[in-house]
Amino acid sequence: MAIDVALARVDTPGVRNVAHFNNAGSSLPPRQVTDAVIDHLRRESEIGGYEAAAEASPRIERAYDEIAALIGCHRDEIAIVENATRAWDMVFYALASTFRAGDRILTSRAEYASNVIAFLQIAARTGVVVEPVDDDETGQLSIDDLRRRLEAPTTGPVRLIAITHIPTQGGLVNPAKEVGDLARAYGVPYLLDACQSVGQMPIDVTEIGCDFLTATGRKFLRGPRGTGFAYIRRDFITALEPPFLDLHAATWTTPDGYRIREDARRFENWETNVAAKIGLGEAVAYARSWGLSDIEERASTLADTLRQRLAELPGIQVHDRGDRTCGIVTFTIDGIDPHTVQSRLTEQRINTSVSVMEYARLDLEHRGLPAVVRASVHYFNTDREIDQLIETLPAPARPAARNARS
Repeated sequence: MAIDVALARVDTPGVRNVAHFNNAGSSLPPRQVTDAVIDHLRRESEIGGYEAAAEASPRIERAYDEIAALIGCHRDEIAIVENATRAWDMVFYALASTFRAGDRILTSRAEYASNVIAFLQIAARTGVVVEPVDDDETGQLSIDDLRRRLEAPTTGPVRLIAITHIPTQGGLVNPAKEVGDLARAYGVPYLLDACQSVGQMPIDVTEIGCDFLTATGRKFLRGPRGTGFAYIRRDFITALEPPFLDLHAATWTTPDGYRIREDARRFENWETNVAAKIGLGEAVAYARSWGLSDIEERASTLADTLRQRLAELPGIQVHDRGDRTCGIVTFTIDGIDPHTVQSRLTEQRINTSVSVMEYARLDLEHRGLPAVVRASVHYFNTDREIDQLIETLPAPARPAARNARS
């Protein structure tokens, strides 16, 4: 079923104010999500926070069911936390407690800064070796190089494969399933950062073969800010102790003892934004009502159109790589700082963002790109909005004329 764009825009009040091409940053929430959040906040003001949470218990639990249905897992394998980075950190640092000097982490060159900083911190603490897998000729993670590193006989054991599905700085979609196939074949735990892919395309953790997956609510799921979740495969839940615990994650059983709960909620803490959690559940239900395959098809079509329109303009370079691309489009304009481009668009109420080298140094530094403009589409965007963006772009700067005496 094709996306009813007109209906999607009726559900999205923000489109009356802006042309929103920053869905990879924080998308415009539909009114159903905003109403759910506001309704609960209002109820807290009427009867009290604890009482409103108890009353809303079925809606809170629904969020776990919706997320489980979205990614193809069991509800007890889901932890809802405050953002994707916290979700990723909770899993990674639990795993890292078992790392020893000489152990290896295999990752990609597309990794986000927060993930790499965590790698580097654990490397400094434990002596673990962090190895970025090479890109292939298309720019995506090389499955051949990953296999070679897994087979390396003279180096330490690979204790973790941790990659980003879709990076922050481009439209690349890494071959997550092929990575999962190798992870299973070699018996290596596999952590997938799906921050930019969940909500943009169908995700099935069983098909992908990841043991852990982390995601956010605010991006392509169109949920509230301050929401995220982790998937932890059942086989790993009780084997991993979270890096910190509270009375939600564990029960104080004796003066000197405690028992950690046996589901993924051991990675949560007690205090949470209940309204946002309800809103996250509503956002997932809303995305599922459209169908993730249809969402992907619509977003990919719009992104391909935008790339083509940009590539036709003189002085503009499109920087997306990979055998498969998505709704994120990155580009630069000759002689113009990407922040200047963003500001020009913002003045005309066109939202974009800028990805800088510090966010993705392994990739952007390697390609000699200090920064890129990022325009990320979603299914509610239109061809007319693409026209508006193209028409508003500044012209490339002309090279300075040489001095006649030179």
